[in-house]
Amino acid sequence: MAEVVSVRFRTAGKLYYFDPLDFEIKKGDHVIVETARGMEYGTVIGERREVAEENIVRPLKPIIRIATPEDDEKEADNLAVREDAYKICKEKIAKHGLPMKLVEAEYTFDRKKLMFYFTADNRIDFRELVKDLAAVFKTRIELRQIGVRDEIKLLGGVGMCGREFCCHSYLHEFVPVSIKMAKEQNLSLNPANVSGCCGRLMCCLKNEEETYEELNRTMPGVGDNVKTNDGYNGEVVSINVLRQKVRVVIEIKDEKEIREYNASELYFKKNSKKDREVLSEEDRKALELLEKQEREDRMENEREQEEERREMMGDNNSSGGEKKHFDKKKQSQKSFDNQGKKKEKKEWKDDKPDRNKSDNKKKGGNPSQKNGGHYHNNRRESRPRHNGEE
Repeated sequence: MAEVVSVRFRTAGKLYYFDPLDFEIKKGDHVIVETARGMEYGTVIGERREVAEENIVRPLKPIIRIATPEDDEKEADNLAVREDAYKICKEKIAKHGLPMKLVEAEYTFDRKKLMFYFTADNRIDFRELVKDLAAVFKTRIELRQIGVRDEIKLLGGVGMCGREFCCHSYLHEFVPVSIKMAKEQNLSLNPANVSGCCGRLMCCLKNEEETYEELNRTMPGVGDNVKTNDGYNGEVVSINVLRQKVRVVIEIKDEKEIREYNASELYFKKNSKKDREVLSEEDRKALELLEKQEREDRMENEREQEEERREMMGDNNSSGGEKKHFDKKKQSQKSFDNQGKKKEKKEWKDDKPDRNKSDNKKKGGNPSQKNGGHYHNNRRESRPRHNGEE
């Protein structure tokens, strides 16, 4: 067991464990910590507590200090400056004519790194954009492509329920959701009614899933044949899961009548295979597409979370299974990374001055060493260039 505190770096962001040392830290305090990407300003979410060793990524990094008033002012200044960075980056994107939508700009606390989050339908060749941004801001630049769920999580908004988005207010990790959850809760299977503003299945379908699963075990389905406690046979026409009420059509003296019963007053054999709602072909295809997108988003989100965890905590080791899965997915896509690697090397080599050819040869002609940048998935980092350096 190890004593830790949970720290969060953005609203509803992922939680990270840090060593509290001898600081008197309480919930809600702001702290300065060191991560793999630089100094960060975070908020303590929980009190000191002990956590099992298997739940901790070693080495456990310590809290550097509790944030001072000067640190609070610097963080507020960073938030103000990033608005200007966002506008400049948007202008540069328009200048280069890149098909990408900029979502947010973010500085690390020490301003040694500036990150831009964007969405795009395909992979983008943004090497020239990175060089322009590095020349303007004189710091390390990172462009990171995110999905539609992450975009909504960063921007926030109000859902159809009238409340703030779950992912932006409290949900620090996306949970798996499916059409089966909507069926369990007896919701309309119209894709427009079960999709959020991001165009994916609503995260809140998971909130009451366990309750509905438990209640549905004692409930018949619509269309099931049942026998009532007063001796009638009938067919279920509607159910109220939360109230445990069932409306049944029974026949009395050649006349049909609808009566309401408690679920405990009925005898039936549950027909789980019977569809509760007849769907049009268009809605069925739309629901199948939603489920497919959900599975793809889940896989991508798991990969991004693991990558973010390694980036924040400086853990470059990953399990063999994860690496194999990532490589397989990477090879199956005809992405910019796979298609343009040889061309990319040639362009960087041609741009390099003749006087540096010998140095380039010694380094193996690796384009990622130029300007201190490197490629990973669809991200590019660049360090600022010094005088006399291309």
